[in-house]
Amino acid sequence: MEHTPPVIAIAYHSGRGHTEVLAQSVRAGAEGTGAEVTMVTVDAMDDAKWEALDAADAIVFGAPTYMGSASGRFHAFAESTNKRWARQAWQDKLGSGFTIGACKAGDKDSTLGYFATLGAQHGMIWVSLGLLPGWHLSHESEHDLNRLGYFNGAAATAPGDLPADAVHKADIATAEHLGERVARLTAVHLAGRAALAVR
Repeated sequence: MEHTPPVIAIAYHSGRGHTEVLAQSVRAGAEGTGAEVTMVTVDAMDDAKWEALDAADAIVFGAPTYMGSASGRFHAFAESTNKRWARQAWQDKLGSGFTIGACKAGDKDSTLGYFATLGAQHGMIWVSLGLLPGWHLSHESEHDLNRLGYFNGAAATAPGDLPADAVHKADIATAEHLGERVARLTAVHLAGRAALAVR
């Protein structure tokens, strides 16, 4: 049976470029598996962007964490998905998310949880990060994957007064892992659906 590559859409807002770094890392991880990736910046949606999201097999949400949740521009995008919610247009797509904030904790889990709830409202199948926490035992270090210990998606931190190139390399690698995992599990999902359809 011949399989087509999964199509992954990354729907994100980046305030100062830090989230863009993570979005490109998720893209690199997904493309490394052979997936096709579409980048959708959500602060200026148009028909082509909506069509790209509708056509994708998986959608990965991304935004910076501001004041305990995703950025306002991402919230505006999420609210504008209501027509798709009403007809469950994204039902059974895979979904995941990533975020970044200036503080090591910084309520980033609230943002990831918000993404997961948005996905659940759309009937999507949520993909966790799938990594044990790094940097939680004495022999581990800040250079480990998932060094911040999140599970609902990929999280990163960078000091608020530094530019986007200050995003930690371990956080970039964690975002790449997320992209790879989403693409791989999407391929499995599509292959299973195809196998059931030919019975």
